[in-house]
Amino acid sequence: MNPLYQLLDIKYPIIQGGMGNVSNAPLTVAISEAGGLGTIGIGTFQSDKIEELIKQTKELTDKPFAVNIPLSVSPAVKEAAMFMFQYEVPVAVLSAGNPAPFIPKFKERGVTVICVVASVKHARKAEEAGADIIVAEGYEAAGINATDESTTMTLIPQVVDAVNIPVVAAGGIGDGRGLAAAMALGASGVQMGTRFIATQEGVFHENYKKKMIEAGDTETVIVGRSYGKIRRLMKTPYAKQLLEDEAGGEDLQSFMDKTTEDYHRKGAVEGNLEEGFINSGQIAGLIHDIPTVSELVERMVTEARDVFNTLPGRF
Repeated sequence: MNPLYQLLDIKYPIIQGGMGNVSNAPLTVAISEAGGLGTIGIGTFQSDKIEELIKQTKELTDKPFAVNIPLSVSPAVKEAAMFMFQYEVPVAVLSAGNPAPFIPKFKERGVTVICVVASVKHARKAEEAGADIIVAEGYEAAGINATDESTTMTLIPQVVDAVNIPVVAAGGIGDGRGLAAAMALGASGVQMGTRFIATQEGVFHENYKKKMIEAGDTETVIVGRSYGKIRRLMKTPYAKQLLEDEAGGEDLQSFMDKTTEDYHRKGAVEGNLEEGFINSGQIAGLIHDIPTVSELVERMVTEARDVFNTLPGRF
């Protein structure tokens, strides 16, 4: 049996990415209700907003869900942990920082710990620190990425070989073929963010979803590479301006000021693509419809099973 089913009490091996400050309860609930693991990302939210999101999610579903805590980004790490304990959230996803000091505190409370990494080195360290599950993320993924720029195809099998705990693949996955490929590489499941944007339950602006539907295979761009601050965005007027400013020698602080979560929300939630950005993984070119979350999850699982059933005839 897939170890994720027992560890996370889910039906399908599909986990939602954190999504930072555009995270919302309706989408998280829909993913958990569909048999995956929905995730509330706390981004840079203050404690009152974090509690509101967790409480709302608990009220809308009795299925398990996770809270993603970006350790080096969030101003409310301790408060988020406190609310998780208070509302009995069963899974913590630790990202963007050293998880070692925090893992024991979650494990003492019976919380399953997932650590997001982008290298073999950090996967090993997370396992040594007590992580239950590793999410290994390739730089095909949306949003903030590691500077090593390791691809999912190369990263997953190396991490699988390096650790003895379940590995979840992230970055560039959005359909059943991607799910099957990840599992063929040794992963126990997948984490997705971009594909869940274009769903009926996704609480995002129609401009965002429209861009996803219309995207081709080269519709994303990396900004911040010259600063060592990689972020993958959809090509928009705002992203173009960020690239031009970077090429013109703009300083790091100005770049950071222009890529805060406020500008993310302006693009993703308000639909203002002139004054805000939208994250997107390279998988955007495979998105052609806006199904319900349940339809998407069921379709992915069916596609993955079909792939495995047809593979013997190809050899």
